[in-house]
Parts: sequence; structure tokens; C-alpha cells
Amino acid sequence: MLCELKIDNLALIESLHLDLCCQNGNGLVVMTGETGAGKSIMLRAIHLLTGGRASADWIRNGAECCTVEALFEVSQNNQLLQEIFAKQGIDAEETLVMKRVVTNKGRSRMYINGSPATTKMAAELAVSLLNVASQHDHQQLLQPWFHLDFLDTMGETWPLRKQFDLLFGRWQGKRDELEQLQKQEQEKEQRRDFLQYQLEEIRAIEPIPGEDELLAEEKKRLKSADTLIKISRKSHGLMEQSLLDGLIQIRMDMSQAAELDGDAKELATELAEFSYHAEDLVLKLREYRDSLNNDPYRLDTVNERLNELQGLKRKYGDSLEAVIAFAEDAEAQLQQIENLEKVVSGCEAEVLALESELCLFAGKLSEKRKKTAVTLEQSMGKELESLAFNQSGLEVRFQEHGENVAALRQGGWDKVEFFFSANPGEPVRPLVKVASGGELSRLMLAFKCLLARKDMVETVIFDEVDAGIGGEAAEAVARKIQELSTHHQVFCITHLPQIAARGNTHFLVEKGVEDGRTQSGIYMLTPEQRLNEVSRMLAGESVSDQTRAWAEELLAKGRGAA
Repeated sequence: MLCELKIDNLALIESLHLDLCCQNGNGLVVMTGETGAGKSIMLRAIHLLTGGRASADWIRNGAECCTVEALFEVSQNNQLLQEIFAKQGIDAEETLVMKRVVTNKGRSRMYINGSPATTKMAAELAVSLLNVASQHDHQQLLQPWFHLDFLDTMGETWPLRKQFDLLFGRWQGKRDELEQLQKQEQEKEQRRDFLQYQLEEIRAIEPIPGEDELLAEEKKRLKSADTLIKISRKSHGLMEQSLLDGLIQIRMDMSQAAELDGDAKELATELAEFSYHAEDLVLKLREYRDSLNNDPYRLDTVNERLNELQGLKRKYGDSLEAVIAFAEDAEAQLQQIENLEKVVSGCEAEVLALESELCLFAGKLSEKRKKTAVTLEQSMGKELESLAFNQSGLEVRFQEHGENVAALRQGGWDKVEFFFSANPGEPVRPLVKVASGGELSRLMLAFKCLLARKDMVETVIFDEVDAGIGGEAAEAVARKIQELSTHHQVFCITHLPQIAARGNTHFLVEKGVEDGRTQSGIYMLTPEQRLNEVSRMLAGESVSDQTRAWAEELLAKGRGAA
């Protein structure tokens, strides 16, 4: 139950704190006021608390942020809500505080019991906390594809429907997979030949990772063989004949100097090591010289091999590693083709099993829906009678379909449409063709009342659902909303004095100017103020003694009914 609502800097509201508890735990709270006074701001606040999209444009001009906060009393018997608490890690307390802060930079923060939360978490909680019915909801009744949703909600078949939809998604995915496999099977011979040709071409050349880089270096060396031989011979000759002989002599002389002078010993040792190192370098240089060979036949062989490898890279990858990976993949695909018939057969069996399970699910859904339809027609007859529909009727009609795979779709194979007749003796026709705006409002109210008795939601909010209603129908709607408030907390934003007079608590929404700025305020009315407001709702600016007497009569009737 919604106990308190705080709003700061939302649209025309600067600061507001409403205590919404009724003494008996339930009751009817009405909100009235002139058009444009700011009644819709209350719904905007609820929209923010329930995880709806926020906009920086909603923040009061000049403020850095707006804040909306609500305190709910939580029933320990609401099993669905307790399960959500456990899932989201929220302590199962007797109260729940939800808070939303929206900054003028468009950023938004959500808190539940003081801890940061996501708007998704808030939306999930809101489903079990309150139900909002606006004046636009009845337009859903004009859309036949919504009728199945109404029926599943009434029959509590949504869990079964969701299981079906998950299974339906799996079936669609597996069916698409089967189509792809069957297409591959049709093309498998052509694909097999092509893959075999590619694999044999790569295997014939047998590339080795990094081979092309080594061959490129060898090609460069072979092309420069004459120059390399000439340079290496000259360098070896200079080192062996001039440098090496001199170093040997230096080593011998310095050895003698070290014997004569201790200070020369370290230098003699270094020069000796250098001369030995030079001898090693002369040996390596001779080996390098002897390894060089001007072999035009080898150069041709290297060029030919490089051309083969380059051809593979042009076809199958940027590197030899990629070419080898391509060959491995081709080999795996060939293996898959060999096993394709077995894979297709297995996939077909899976599709058939899913189709059988889907048809079973769809049959259960259809059976439950048809039972719900009978109950709905009977229940709606009673509800409509209490809403000043004399001998009217609602029928749920199922479109004929074959109970087979071809009829399967998301939600089952049922297509339903509501048919209605508001006048005795007239045949029922599709709802979209016969119902007026006022009739649709009463129909939606009847649906909401039926749903409210089934679910665990304690708070129901009606936003001007009385649009297009007057006279006897207005009185019937007022009685129905008051009846609902005996077992639910009901908030009703209304323009009908018949509804306003039946409220346990009456708030007035007014717009005024304070310190040069427009503000909306919400005030709880005293009995005298309430009489004035109901009189205004009846006659506008032309309130007479007769009008006030009528208003007193409505208020007395409301107190008596309560």
C-alpha cells in the first residue's frame, strides 16, 4: 500500500509531501482540480518511481535535480513480492522506500531502501506494488492482438505462455539450422569437390611456416654471390696476411715486456686475448668465404618455390600460417560433409520433437484459454450489469485454426477477438465497431476490477478513466470504483463529481502564482472545502443553492455507501 509520496522540483511542483494512508488500510483517495492544474504530474512521479524513462525537461526551471520518493507498506502474504525481494537481495521488511533522482544533465539514479538500484529492478517491483489505469488504456480494447493478452492475464496462463514462447524460439532456431543444413546437403557434392581441390593444391606444395621468409633471404644472397665472394676473399686475405701476423708478433713482444715490467702484465693479457679472438674471426671469415657459392640453378629453384608459395598466399591467406590454417579448416569441412547426412537426420529429429512438444503446449494453452473465456464472459456480464449495461454481453471468439505446426505462432495457435453488444436484441459485433468512448471506459473498468480481485497488487490508480461518461453510467462507475476500494487502496484522478463524492480522502490540485512563479499544489480538503469542490465540479462557476444541495446529497450518498 502506498503510504507517503514526496516530490521536489518536478515540473510545476516545488515541494510536496502527501500522507496517503487510510485508517482502514484500504479506501478511495480522489484527486480533482481544473484542467491543467497539474494532476498529471502525480502520474509522472509514479512513472519515475516505477522505472519509467526520465527526462531533464521535467525538472522545475532553475533546479539542479528533481526527487521523487514513496513509502509502501508491504504485505508479508504477497508471495510474488517476497520472491522478488529475495531475488534482488532486498531485506523483507514491512516497509519499502523507493526513490528516484533525475539531474538537469539527464542522468538518473534509483534507490530501494536506501541502496542503489536499477530502473529494471524498480519496474519489476512495481508490477507487484501498484497498477495504473489511464484514460488511454481502453484503446487497447480496440486492438484485437491485445485481446489474447487480456485473456491470458485473466486466466493466469502467462507462465505457461512464456514457457511456450521460449520453446517456440528454440524451435525457430533449430528449424533455421535444419534449413541451412538441407541447403548444404543439396550443394555438398559441388562443395566437396571444391574443398578437395583446394586441399590437394595446398598439400602438393606442403608449405612450412616461415619458409617464404628464409627463401627470400637465400634468394637475396644468391643474387649477390659474386660480390659476396669477392669481398669475403679480400677481407680474409687482409686479416690473415697483415693483421694476424702483426698481432702474433705483438703478443710475443708484450709477453716479454710483462716479464720485465709488472705494470705491462694486464695490457699484455688483453692484447693476447684480442689476438686469439682475431684468430677465431679469421677462421670464421674463411668458413663464410668457403660457404659462398655462385649457383644459378639453386637461384632458379628458390625463385620457383617462392612463386608457388606466393600463389598459395594469394588464394588462401596473407601468410603461410594462414594458408595452413585454411587447409586444416577445409579438412574439417570435408569431414563435416561426410557426416552431414547423419547431422541432418539428427537435426530433423530434434525439430520434430520440438514441434510435438509445442503442439502439446499450444493445446494446453488453448484448453485453458477456452475455459477462461467462459468464466470471463460470465464475470464480465455481472460487472457490466453493475456498470449500467442492461442485458449487454461480451463474447470471446476464437478464430478457427488447424491444431498443427502450420498454425503455430508466438503465443500459441489461438487468435481471439472480443465481440460486444451494448443494446438488448442487437447481435454482438467486433468491439472495435460497436463501442463508444464511454462504453470502452466502462469495459476497461470492468476488466480492471476483475483483474484486481485476482492479483496481489494492493494499490490501483485510475487516471481519468471516466472520460466520456455521464448520467446513470457515471453513478454506476462511481459505485464500482468505491466497491473496488473496499479491498484495495484506490487512487482516482477524476472530473466526475459522482466519483469525487465517494472518496474517503479528497485532494484538490491547484495551480497558482507565488513570488512571481507558477506552482502546483495538492491539498487535503476539509468537509466544507470538499462541498465547495464537488459543487464546482457540478456547475463550474455558476454554483447555486440548488447545486450545493445536490453536492451535499452526493456526499451523503458516498458516506452512506461507505
